[in-house]
Amino acid sequence: MKSIEVHYYAILRDQAGRRSERVETGAATAAELFDELAARHGLALARDAMRVAINDEFGDWEHSLQSGDRVVFIPPVAGG
Repeated sequence: MKSIEVHYYAILRDQAGRRSERVETGAATAAELFDELAARHGLALARDAMRVAINDEFGDWEHSLQSGDRVVFIPPVAGG
């Protein structure tokens, strides 16, 4: 199991009901972690509509996770 710090922004924060959390997970990749958390919190956005950042750098959904990583799921942003 890995200990991962997860941060949620915008609509994901609303859907998860929190800004961040530390999770214990067996997920090997950012994609697996998102799928696990989407099921847990009822996150409604599809992965392909978002970006992921791992340890403050934009990453790839297939990036291997390590214990202690900081993962941020970044939904599309609308503005004016």
